[in-house]
Amino acid sequence: MYHANDTFMDKIHDITRRIERIKAELAALGDMRPGSLSVQSRSWGGEYAQLSYTHRGKGHTEYVRKEKRDEVERQVESYRRFRELTKEWVDLAIEVCKLRAGNGSDG
Repeated sequence: MYHANDTFMDKIHDITRRIERIKAELAALGDMRPGSLSVQSRSWGGEYAQLSYTHRGKGHTEYVRKEKRDEVERQVESYRRFRELTKEWVDLAIEVCKLRAGNGSDG
């Protein structure tokens, strides 16, 4: 019984440590914006970058100047990482709550 409790407490400890690392990574993300950045071609030649996203149920499209493209790409990547981290945090929070309630099963 002692060994099972150690494993149980170790699992909760590991999960809470991972949640703390997620929080730290979230705090360090910096500027972010949703969407995808694509390069569009003009019919008369040349290219331009376009950011497309949905926010609060409304679609948006923004033109991105060439000199801002790298910055916007980083912001989009930060948002993608934000979504990944928050999803993982919620998954871990559910798992730790089930463990603490004595219901480690999925059902």
